[in-house]
Amino acid sequence: MTDIIRLLPDSVANQIAAGEVVQRPASAVKELLENSIDAGAKEITLNIKDAGRTLIQVIDNGAGMSPADARLCFERHATSKISAASDLFRIITLGFRGEALASIAAIAQVELKSRRDADDLGTQILIEGSVVKSQNAVQCNQGTSISVKNLYFNTPARRNFLKSDPVEIRHIMEEFQRVAMVYPHIAFRMIQNGKTVFQLNPGSLKQRLVQVFGTSLNQKLVTVEESTNIVRINGFIGKPEYARKVRGEQYFFINGRFVRLPFMHHAVESAFTELIQDDSHPIYFLYLDIEPSNIDINIHPTKTEVKLLDEKHIYSILKAAVRRAIGRHNLTPAIDFDLDPIFNVPEPSPGQTINPPVIKVDQDYNPFNTSTIRPPETRFRIKPNTEGWEKYLELPEADPSPSDTQMEIPQHTESNSDSVSDKHILCIMGAFVVTSVRSGLMLIDIKSAIERIHFERFLKNISLGNGTSQQELFPDQIHLSPQNALIVKELLPELKALGYMMEALGELSYVVHGTPSGLENQDIPAQIEALLENYKNLGEMHGNNKNAALALAAAKNSANTLNPRQDEELKALIDSLFACEMPHQSPSGINIIKILNTEEIKELLR
Repeated sequence: MTDIIRLLPDSVANQIAAGEVVQRPASAVKELLENSIDAGAKEITLNIKDAGRTLIQVIDNGAGMSPADARLCFERHATSKISAASDLFRIITLGFRGEALASIAAIAQVELKSRRDADDLGTQILIEGSVVKSQNAVQCNQGTSISVKNLYFNTPARRNFLKSDPVEIRHIMEEFQRVAMVYPHIAFRMIQNGKTVFQLNPGSLKQRLVQVFGTSLNQKLVTVEESTNIVRINGFIGKPEYARKVRGEQYFFINGRFVRLPFMHHAVESAFTELIQDDSHPIYFLYLDIEPSNIDINIHPTKTEVKLLDEKHIYSILKAAVRRAIGRHNLTPAIDFDLDPIFNVPEPSPGQTINPPVIKVDQDYNPFNTSTIRPPETRFRIKPNTEGWEKYLELPEADPSPSDTQMEIPQHTESNSDSVSDKHILCIMGAFVVTSVRSGLMLIDIKSAIERIHFERFLKNISLGNGTSQQELFPDQIHLSPQNALIVKELLPELKALGYMMEALGELSYVVHGTPSGLENQDIPAQIEALLENYKNLGEMHGNNKNAALALAAAKNSANTLNPRQDEELKALIDSLFACEMPHQSPSGINIIKILNTEEIKELLR
């Protein structure tokens, strides 16, 4: 019987590794940018065409490579960073496993040009699908230029799974921003289809954050600084009044590397307890320096997940540092002791006689005289108001049909006299509506109901292009980050159909002349900012259907801002809900309606 186990060819092994390391064009961008930083570059340019499908080019002025190093860097697990297993616990560079270039070269056509300062000529290498096509000496600038062309050309199935260009561009920009935020002393430039998107000049950390996210961020930030023998923390948090309903600018960096730390995120949010609403999220950019031996960064191919040795201690230190930063900058709510006018006594003039206050005492007052004391039975008596309570005690009509447990969805018609909105309703905690139906009690989630109603309305408006807009008496001007400005430019026709009347005012600014009907009288910049954050988070959920993604983003935005409380508003909400095509479930997949039949109610009371 023949042997069946064999070694994979390097080209196949590299393609398998590419599936983990190069999940999308943004993954290749991240690896190439980190290589340039490790090479000591002071200027880095990223050039993108067709969302990275056609070209990803990174040019730096770093140390460059010798001809031998230039060839060897494409070999799998070839690295200058580690030589023994113990070195894994002293990693201070970004790349170290030697998988990135080998993986990229396995699924693309790669051209590398590199020259050291001491060399007269540089090296050019052409590789296609892990096969070296040529290696020549060429004239080139000091540093390294790597061009990745036709990504996934030999793995068409992977290429077909890529999202739309706008989605892939957003991922590339996110990776670019994460790297640029850690190295403010390096000049970064990003070019997309021949047009400069980012031009980031060297400066302080705060200047870099403002360059990336827009000038409006400058007034929102507060410095965080803490140093212990376990961790050193610096960075910025957002002032509580700028907390948002959607997660936006929330970044953790450990030793110069972006990471996801849900446990530490909880520490930051808990530090804002009682300072922001429960459904709001703070802004933060926090940089942690930890002894490399106390971190394991080799647990994930993309190195965005880490393990911390002193996780609990760092949690406590981080929470205390954020709380201290809030207190140091007088961000906690303060009691305003407004002085009563009677205490505003003017200063006496020179020589003025000051008379002491006179206290009048009733000499005839007798505290033991019961006629001057209110009877105890009348002191705290409050007359109960029972008017109108009878309506909440009405029993639901008996259902003659045997199927008591079947869910009933009332149909919304002009002549339906037994509509749910005609019955008595009760709002609980401002979040749920309860009303009686024939089979028992119906509970409605208000927020999910608003999301469903507005999703169908917005989607219809976008599809037909006839959304109604409420004109602003005084147009608002909004300033966007480069990434959000790119999204607005892409979605401008759909935003107009939605009801947002926006006019470009330069590359990063817009004037808003109108907003969708029903969403007026709100903070327009915050409203649009939340809409864009929702859209970025929901883009992949709906694939290439940007209409559905935008409609859901706007619906979530309205669900976070609208809060019907009055009976008439709630009745209108219920009627609108049952006029929807899918009233029982929100577009996010949450059940809107729950009916408790008589038996279920009895069971709850037993």
